[in-house]
Amino acid sequence: MAYTVAQSKDAFLKICAESGTSFPYAEDISPLAEEIKVGSKTVHNRIVYQAMEGCDGTLDGAPDELTKRRYLRFARGGAGIIWFEATAVLGEGRANPRQMYLTDKTKSDFARMVNDIKEECLKTNGFEPVVIMQLTHSGRYSKPEGFPAPLIAYNNPIFEKDNPIDKSRIVTDDYLDSLEEALVKGAIGAKECGFDGADIKSCHRYLLSELLSAYEREGRYGGSFENRTRLLTTAVKDAKIATGKDFIITSRLNIYDGFEYPYGFGVKKGEGITPDLTEAKELSKILVANGIDLLDFTMGNPYFNPHVNRPFAKGTYEPPEHPMAGVERMLNGIAEVAGEIKGTPVICSGISFLGAVSANVTAGYVKEGKFDFAGYGRETLAYPEVANAITSGANLDPKKLCICCGKCTEIMRCKGGTPGCVIRDQEVYAPLYKKFVLGKE
Repeated sequence: MAYTVAQSKDAFLKICAESGTSFPYAEDISPLAEEIKVGSKTVHNRIVYQAMEGCDGTLDGAPDELTKRRYLRFARGGAGIIWFEATAVLGEGRANPRQMYLTDKTKSDFARMVNDIKEECLKTNGFEPVVIMQLTHSGRYSKPEGFPAPLIAYNNPIFEKDNPIDKSRIVTDDYLDSLEEALVKGAIGAKECGFDGADIKSCHRYLLSELLSAYEREGRYGGSFENRTRLLTTAVKDAKIATGKDFIITSRLNIYDGFEYPYGFGVKKGEGITPDLTEAKELSKILVANGIDLLDFTMGNPYFNPHVNRPFAKGTYEPPEHPMAGVERMLNGIAEVAGEIKGTPVICSGISFLGAVSANVTAGYVKEGKFDFAGYGRETLAYPEVANAITSGANLDPKKLCICCGKCTEIMRCKGGTPGCVIRDQEVYAPLYKKFVLGKE
């Protein structure tokens, strides 16, 4: 079945009626232009450009030409927060040979990058954005040399099916202890580079996220809720202590995976894939107690059930639900968990399918006090100036909107591919799509 991203309010209302979904809606989108405090920082507006990995760094992990182009476009776009993409803290945890990698060798490159982002936004928009570095270990999706070299928390038959990953690839408790140290070192390094904060990434089935559902793992990092959340909560606490009160510590956190127990977080045993956010709420409260300044909630797995994570108009499979149902689950689930940690700012996700009314819907949630920031992902590749359009009070231009076609992801899945918007940024990315996806020079 073909789906269409909402191009107008009338189209949005029609899609909602067809899908049986409902959302808050605000004609006045000015709340998204308001300043807000995050820790000791003042954020200029309530729009976040989410971490969007470009797979286009240098082989040693520094930003390269396409990386710089992307972030300067984001800087001119006017978002209050720019979330710098997944940056590995250990070489074996890189998702591809050109993933960002923070080392003593690359620190100066990252320092120049964050300085250029701030200078470009100040020159164009009159303010400096808050820039967050996302620190990661790719876990079962590690490909540091370009071929799979997974490091897993436990075997998962949903992904591995009849070809289980060798148990030698299950990381030890000692390895996870050393990863905690690497994450804290990464947060210190991000601060030294001039970033305003660091994200201890725990989403989308990368290693820290996978640990949250390690119900049947033995040892210090499996079984009980305390053990499964140990790495994340300890890394957050120690990173906050190490970097101080003026540096933001945050996490992009999965609150629901979309897989049955014992292979998914955010569900109950015997209740299939029905969301149960009890543990997500408890974890969020612990993270706040451990000093976290901001939470960026998401769901699903972009490799396996992307309809949960980033509802699409067109994809590689027929989704089991209308895309708007996925948006509704995402936003209402985020609002539910955010309600448990009032006073700690929360970012939403998954709003690109809302199209022309994404600002109206997220402003509706913000006005109701359900969460604090509108988090844009794919939209920023297609429409990098979307934040300025929103904060000026303008209607979003349907000719610039992301159409949720999935072509950016298709490029990313190809060895050597560097993703971007094939539709709205054709000069750069249409040739890359032809080369890496279609096999045409």
